[in-house]
Amino acid sequence: MSEKKEEFNKHNYSADSIQALEGMEHVRMRPSMYIGDVGVRGLHHLVYEVVDNSIDEALAGHCDNITVTINEDNSITTEDDGRGIPVDLHKKEGVSALEVVMTKIGAGGKFDKDSYKVSGGLHGVGVSCVNALSEHLKATVYRGGKIYEQEYERGKAMYPVKQVGDTDKRGTTVTFKPDATIFTQTLEYSYDTLASRLRELAYLNKGITIHLVDKRSKKEDGEFEGETFHSEEGLKEFIKFLDGNREPLMRDVISFEGEKNGVPVEVAMIYNTSYAENLHSYVNNINTHEGGTHLSGFRRGLTHTLKKYADSSGMLDKLKFDIQGDDFREGLTAIISVKVQEPQFEGQTKTKLGNREVSASVSQAVSEMLTDYLEEHPDDAKTIVQKVILAAQARHAAQKARDMVQRKTVMSIGGLPGKLSDCSEQDPTKCEVFLVEGDSAGGTAKQGRDRAFQAILPLRGKILNVEKAMTHKVFENEEIKNIFTALGVTIGTEEDSKALNLSKLRYHKVVIMCDADIDGSHIATLILTFFFRYMKELIENGHIYIATPPLYLVKKGAKKQYAWSDKERDEILEEFGENSKIQRYKGLGEMNAEQLWDTTMNPEFRTMRLVQIDNGGEADRIFSMLMGDEVPPRREFIEKNAIYANIDA
Repeated sequence: MSEKKEEFNKHNYSADSIQALEGMEHVRMRPSMYIGDVGVRGLHHLVYEVVDNSIDEALAGHCDNITVTINEDNSITTEDDGRGIPVDLHKKEGVSALEVVMTKIGAGGKFDKDSYKVSGGLHGVGVSCVNALSEHLKATVYRGGKIYEQEYERGKAMYPVKQVGDTDKRGTTVTFKPDATIFTQTLEYSYDTLASRLRELAYLNKGITIHLVDKRSKKEDGEFEGETFHSEEGLKEFIKFLDGNREPLMRDVISFEGEKNGVPVEVAMIYNTSYAENLHSYVNNINTHEGGTHLSGFRRGLTHTLKKYADSSGMLDKLKFDIQGDDFREGLTAIISVKVQEPQFEGQTKTKLGNREVSASVSQAVSEMLTDYLEEHPDDAKTIVQKVILAAQARHAAQKARDMVQRKTVMSIGGLPGKLSDCSEQDPTKCEVFLVEGDSAGGTAKQGRDRAFQAILPLRGKILNVEKAMTHKVFENEEIKNIFTALGVTIGTEEDSKALNLSKLRYHKVVIMCDADIDGSHIATLILTFFFRYMKELIENGHIYIATPPLYLVKKGAKKQYAWSDKERDEILEEFGENSKIQRYKGLGEMNAEQLWDTTMNPEFRTMRLVQIDNGGEADRIFSMLMGDEVPPRREFIEKNAIYANIDA
């Protein structure tokens, strides 16, 4: 007993054991709690937090222009023409209000209902968190005819707020450089990622002008690269942008904007000839990709109103089965945006709205909007109902195909496709499956893998392009059936016939492994399109990866080194010197099993890219453009982004 007592005292849990961290110190110690992660996504989230302040000023009616500049050193400058952050003395804190906003977590006008009716920002941590995670930040305020300034290092003020001049402008300018000791993965900002989010914000907040400038790149005329985003019609224009690569079924976008039961609601929707359902929902500019009460309100209003119209039209009289909610949403693209004073978020990533009162507001708005449109556009109304009937018929055919997949899973030997070379490990969290292009590469991968935890599923050629296929055709496709049965997942529940059941997922890493050429990229895109349209939850839960086989092997005598890019190859050639030999890998089959293991499959040395959805609307638009029927936008995209064009031309 005495030994145990002595051991307990040695590790005594006393008041001295409690480490009290100041707000800024805690942000720096646990940054992922505040901005999601410290990778690429977290780095860009810093910009969004600062821009959210300016958007809130715009929502309150005090700001028209916002400029975001990526500087040469990858620091960021945001500038707005709002009221300017207050600089007078904060009575409670005893310092300038600007310093309080910049250095105290939870400080800001958003918590004062008289200052802001609604505010954005998913994590709600504001610019103080950005300050804490920046090696340097400078805030300049133009207010009351004066210019005020304060600088900070890693969240701490370098000097009190000071007046540095006079001005006739107003607003706030913030320049910050992310801290390299926090963001160790990368400090380089993606122009396209920022442009995508700023474009989205311009559509969601019509009338605001947002400028993006990239000082790292100049155009032929000597001006910096950049874009200006501005929308007069808001979600109506957003719908046209998202659906630009699809063929519309109707002449106009159906839209509604107004306030229902005290909740500002904006909705826009259009039907197209595709078979996909694309619903995008937002709360206070936050993309709620997990949905919530506003999305369920939209679905209820849509289904009830269209069903009522279809019944009264007599077009359903000859149909031998009931129409379901899914049938009304096939080929539908819709955006639902609500502004909520005190949003309650649920779900794994806190992007699911839980406010019950919002559901009725959206349902009522959609019902009124659709009723008016259907009465005023009888031809479009008839076209929509015909689309719904076709969707219902296709659903019945798809259900039969889906049942075949389910029966195959249960009744076949082990429920697994014959081509699958499974692993021996039973714990799904430790297992990974490689979807490999072709039997040849599949054979090499089988020889090179670690059989304990790595499974191989060869895919024959290019799988079906699901973007242009009816649902039942998708489930009838042999390669897609093999993917479903190999993964062990099922689709369809009593509540939602399109929901994916991941409870029996057999591998927590699903790795797409294709050749490093144009055909390989096309096959990888086809597979990604399938996952995005039919297994999006796998992407959202971080299960989908892309393998990165090397492009070159450089040899000189006994020395050899792999290269994953032309730049790496050139650096190795310079290091090895003259008489070096280069082998270009055009396909996985050109490697032997040992090489494939060493470079692409060995967890200790491989590089795999996790597939993430940063912006659901932009991802939807790009997949429809790459896999749809419209050729010109696809060609333009490939010319801009292709990295293999010069190799296989």
